[in-house]
Amino acid sequence: MIKLQSYAARTDQGPYLQLNEDGHEVDLVNGLYMIFDGFGGASVGDRAVSLVNDTIKKFYTRVGGDPDSTLPFFYSPRYLIEGNALINAMEYAHYLLKQDNKDKDMNSRGGTAGLAIAQAENILTFASTGNCLALLYSRGDLQIVCEPENFEFISGDHFEKQFTTASATAFGLFDDLHLNIKEVRINKGDRVILLTDGVYSRVKNSEIRDILQKEGSKNQDRIDDLFDLANSRGNLDNQTAIVLNF
Repeated sequence: MIKLQSYAARTDQGPYLQLNEDGHEVDLVNGLYMIFDGFGGASVGDRAVSLVNDTIKKFYTRVGGDPDSTLPFFYSPRYLIEGNALINAMEYAHYLLKQDNKDKDMNSRGGTAGLAIAQAENILTFASTGNCLALLYSRGDLQIVCEPENFEFISGDHFEKQFTTASATAFGLFDDLHLNIKEVRINKGDRVILLTDGVYSRVKNSEIRDILQKEGSKNQDRIDDLFDLANSRGNLDNQTAIVLNF
């Protein structure tokens, strides 16, 4: 069994915003790791993040790893019990947020992108919707696990990336929840990094790799370096990152 050796997590409103609509969760007991990028404004986006985060954690904690669990929204034999439980938890969170938004004006509705990982021994199930990024650093190579679903490739503008990373899918705003699901087998020494667009839109993957490879750095120092680099290039957004060392 591969165990989590260390981790770091940080969320910040960024250098210009007064409100942080991002969020994260690290549940070491249940092997659940999540980041969120909310939108909708004060007491809207941050509230949406809180609702989705709490719902996923409570649902997953109740049924994850239990082969006799009731899975009301989804089941596939392709995925582990933990993966199925995570997908159901996210579907339930989407349902509750949609219900919360139903009778509100459009400008009062909150939504959130999200990326969650459920660990079962040496298998990580990634489930994402919206504009969050998951990367795996293994044996000197950095690869994308979950690509953000945003407007970058629709726009075709690769020179001002920060203007095209708005979420194209999300919890709570559309009829269906579009999830990108991947199972990844990890090895001892692997690192996983989760980022919202307040970080990755201003930082190249090669620079992320260089920061992860920096000798003598602690996990929190690596996150701080990523935030500082993004902010030095004019970041205007909230920022969240989780680094997991296995």
